[in-house]
Amino acid sequence: MIATLEDLAALANYSFMDTLNSDPDATANGRDHAPRQVFSGHYVPVMPTPIENPEYVAHSKQLFRELGFADSMAHSADFVRLFSGDTSLVPAPIRKAGWACGYALSIFGTEFIQQCPFQTGNGYGDGRAISVLEAVINGQRWEMQLKGGGQTPYCRGADGRAVLRSSVREFLAQEHMHALGVPTSRSLSLYVSKTEKVRRPWYSEGSRSREPDTLVSEPVAVTTRVAPSFIRVGQLELFARRARNKEHPQAMDELEKIVLHLIDREYPGEIDQMLATSDKVLLLARKFLGRLTSLVTNWVRVGYCQGNFNSDNCAAGGFTLDYGPFGFCEVFDPLYQPWTGGGHHFAFLNQPVAAERNFQSFCSALRPLLAAHQECLTQLDEIQNDFSRVMQEKLEKMWAAKLGLDAFHPALFKELITLMRQMPVDYTIFFRELSGVPDDIGPLKASFYRSQPYDSDPEGMDKLWADWFSKWQSLTQPSTRDELSRQMKLANPKYTLREWFMVPAYKQAAAGNYALIRELQAIMTQPYAEQSKDVEEKYVRLKPEAFFELGGSSHLSCSS
Repeated sequence: MIATLEDLAALANYSFMDTLNSDPDATANGRDHAPRQVFSGHYVPVMPTPIENPEYVAHSKQLFRELGFADSMAHSADFVRLFSGDTSLVPAPIRKAGWACGYALSIFGTEFIQQCPFQTGNGYGDGRAISVLEAVINGQRWEMQLKGGGQTPYCRGADGRAVLRSSVREFLAQEHMHALGVPTSRSLSLYVSKTEKVRRPWYSEGSRSREPDTLVSEPVAVTTRVAPSFIRVGQLELFARRARNKEHPQAMDELEKIVLHLIDREYPGEIDQMLATSDKVLLLARKFLGRLTSLVTNWVRVGYCQGNFNSDNCAAGGFTLDYGPFGFCEVFDPLYQPWTGGGHHFAFLNQPVAAERNFQSFCSALRPLLAAHQECLTQLDEIQNDFSRVMQEKLEKMWAAKLGLDAFHPALFKELITLMRQMPVDYTIFFRELSGVPDDIGPLKASFYRSQPYDSDPEGMDKLWADWFSKWQSLTQPSTRDELSRQMKLANPKYTLREWFMVPAYKQAAAGNYALIRELQAIMTQPYAEQSKDVEEKYVRLKPEAFFELGGSSHLSCSS
């Protein structure tokens, strides 16, 4: 049992800082908080800026159990200090300076540098995310990163803070996604400042505006997220661009180092350390293809839309990272997009295509390492070109599982998607009700939203649904009805993290009441379970009409 911060300190092991290159222009003490260009190196040592008067909000009991942490640690003064950004008193060998990383940006496969304040690409990266610890716990390496830990050289003039609202959303989403069985960064802890506030653009009460229409003062918070590493596709791209452009003498060496470090951190045991670098790179591409296609298949399965799926929001370990303008699909819509700035290219059922664009960016970043091996470049092209086939196979297998079929049935699926668009249905409730293997369409109607097509011809719509249901019944041949229901419920969660559940939770938290956050955490970490009748009545519900088109509930900006 790890009961104290001293116990955790004994497990510290800083592979990223100790094996990769520090920015040669960095300060010796980590006090490096002003925006500037970073021309080389894999990281900048940065001391986080603590939030004022931190107060405990929540921690992940599940992750604490997995790591062997005592729950009491989340309340201990030294743990609270470290994970709210104060490293001044950390026990050795924990270091006072953490690290922030630069990365490049590609949007839907197109390279950009305009988001960099210097228009060079050398000032873009972790603007408010600072990793403070790497530790090997029970044979697994974990990196712990503060979100909202203060300014870094990549802050682009911003204040380096995260507000309580966005921190609550990320904390709960990571807890929920892990419980859903979707690969994700994990929540460790969440602390809020009792006195420090910042102003952010957001939506006024009852606003139907697409973009924020007011400035609000919000408490700052720090949530700590945990993963084997936080290496992003965009990070590899940064070093590949520098190598491609020969921007400095060590550029190619730095690209090779970060790729080999990625393999060590995210793919240990899967890629033989004795292989030549070119063979490792090819195997890495195959492994990442497998992980990324599985990840996005899971996103679609549970109704998750990332909102912003640029290459810098795509973890090279193949898990969900950066819960910004995300959302869970309620009324089924292939083009569901919670982020006002996202466009259709990152919409719900376009995510497989967006993932392919990120995979192309990933392969492009590996290409300079294979320049002397034409045969390897050809193999990399073949791997890259295989993405859409693998993606489609996994999606079809997933849809079959959601429908309780032994194999994907294109005609049945196409008819269902058409009906779900004509007669608006709640994505989560529909598939969960279908998982009950009902005798008729009656239970499915619990997922139906009022709509003009249904109101104008209810008998006609019922007949269309009944015809589809009859075809579905004829294709399901369960050994027992109970067994089919059990299998379908493994693919179809009962509970989903709806935005309008989180809004009152973070509003109450801003006033010092954290009860609803903890209630949501308890319920959303059991998304497949049959919970109490009271819980079901409160949380298995259609979206109320009042929340449609409501700013901050139906759609949101990146403001956080």
